[in-house]
Amino acid sequence: MARNTLAGKGKGSSRSAKYYAANPDARKKKQAYDKKYHSTDKRKSYRAKLNKKNREAGTYGNKDGKDMSHTKKGKLVKEKQSTNRARNRGKK
Repeated sequence: MARNTLAGKGKGSSRSAKYYAANPDARKKKQAYDKKYHSTDKRKSYRAKLNKKNREAGTYGNKDGKDMSHTKKGKLVKEKQSTNRARNRGKK
C-alpha cells in the first residue's frame, strides 16, 4: 500500500509533539504501544471498514482532503480530514 502523501508534512507544534520530541525514551515507549494497539484485529477491521466506505464514496486515494466521519448517531458522512481528526483527537 502506498504511503499517505498528505501525512507528515510538518513538525508538530502541539504540547504532546514537543514533549515527545524532547523525550526520545517516552517516544519509543509510545511508538511500541501504538504499534501493538493498531495491530489488533479490532483496529484492523475498523480501518478496513472506513477504507471500504471511503472507496464507496469515491474519496479514497484521490487527495481531495475528505474522509468518512462518524456522526453522533453512528452514520458515516464525508467530512474534511482536518475537521474530523481535530474533533476526535485523543479519543481511541
